[in-house]
Amino acid sequence: MIPGLSRSIFLRLLFSCMLTVLLGLCAVGLTISFFTKDYIVESKKTELLRKAKKVNSAMQNTSAIDEATKDLLLFFDQSYDTRIWVFDRSGKIVATSTQDEVSIGKSVDRSVVDKVTAGENAVLQVKSEMITQPMLSVVVPWGKEDKVYGGIVLHAPITGIEETIRNLRETILWATLAGIVLSAGIASYLSWSISRPIQAIDRSAARIGMGDYSERIRISSKDEIGDLASTLNKMAEKLERTDREKKQSEQIRTDFLANVSHELRTPLTAMQGFLEALQDDLIDETGRKKYYDILYNETLHMSRLVDDLMDLIKMENEEISLALIPLEAGPLLEKAAFKFASEAAEKGTSLEVRVEDGLPKMYADYDRIEQILNNLIKNAVKFTEGGTIRMAAGKDGDYVKLTVSDTGRGIAEKDRELIWERFYKVDRGRSEVGKGTGLGLSIVKELVKLHGGKIAVDSAVDQGTTFTIWIPSVKMIS
Repeated sequence: MIPGLSRSIFLRLLFSCMLTVLLGLCAVGLTISFFTKDYIVESKKTELLRKAKKVNSAMQNTSAIDEATKDLLLFFDQSYDTRIWVFDRSGKIVATSTQDEVSIGKSVDRSVVDKVTAGENAVLQVKSEMITQPMLSVVVPWGKEDKVYGGIVLHAPITGIEETIRNLRETILWATLAGIVLSAGIASYLSWSISRPIQAIDRSAARIGMGDYSERIRISSKDEIGDLASTLNKMAEKLERTDREKKQSEQIRTDFLANVSHELRTPLTAMQGFLEALQDDLIDETGRKKYYDILYNETLHMSRLVDDLMDLIKMENEEISLALIPLEAGPLLEKAAFKFASEAAEKGTSLEVRVEDGLPKMYADYDRIEQILNNLIKNAVKFTEGGTIRMAAGKDGDYVKLTVSDTGRGIAEKDRELIWERFYKVDRGRSEVGKGTGLGLSIVKELVKLHGGKIAVDSAVDQGTTFTIWIPSVKMIS
């Protein structure tokens, strides 16, 4: 458990939910009790008025109080469970429903008498020495129509009402306490369901921050927290990919420097040995020419290596700009075939060129297309003994398709994906056949990519190799 997180998220959510429920239930309880009390009191008033009118109906034809009237008041007292007073027009109480005559002769308030003699009803709460407990009282005129003899008062104790309200408030209090307990449980669960994934995100983010980019947050919820976890996972994936690419780049850079050092060391070592032999006059005049030829060839090899490296560096830095113009594929293939004809003839290999009729022009850089063809044909001549090399050009959709096929040694399946890497040489053990910088196909692939084209290879051991290049046609560009 993260203490800071618990204080800032879990407890705040818990207490805020509980406080909200508490305030809500209290407000509802007070509102209910207030309106309930008014409703009960109002209902009691209406009931008392109805009973008072019935008492008046029973004695409205009597203007004087006799024993029969007293018995009638006693009957209504017992039936309605109320105390009844009867007062005359002067306000003096002339009869009651109880055996206690202490109230007889007393007077009621003058304002009540005035309302009754005017034919109006009155409602009041009576507190006097005649009544020992709070009462709700209603007063109706005694008589009928224009004959009002006085008033009839019905008293009902309000202690029952107060007790009802008190019980209601106790019920609301217990409901509030139960609501607090329930809300505490719900709030705890909600707080835990929110804080737990946040803690998981915090732990995973800490691991990612320490460089463990393989860390992933496993949260399956579809809410905002799930979206945050998904975003952090995507960030971790991107960081992991970036870190992997960085390591690969470092490895490529290390391999590159090692390969360059190896490629330069080999001719330099040979040149140093030959130069020392010549300097020490260990070679006679007849052998000097052979040594000079070897030294010259090694310098050419180093020059090609440097040129190839410069081309790759320029392509990586996007410093090579192509002079794209419409080009016909046929003349380029014929020129390349003528250039390597003598070298191929020395190995008993024939060159064939085939161009499809009606072929559209390519939209390409002349020098770079020539460089691509030279590298491919040179490799074909190098690995083909007494065979055939076929160069062809045809249409393939919006592309001009160039192919260089040979019947040479072919490329093993395990080497096909590696031939595009820098300094990679197939069959390195055969020095004569494998002699070269190992950069040619890397350059070819980058140049094809710069033209917006694509390249593929198909090969089988001892059956030959076919390189296929697709270069956008003028029609595609337009």
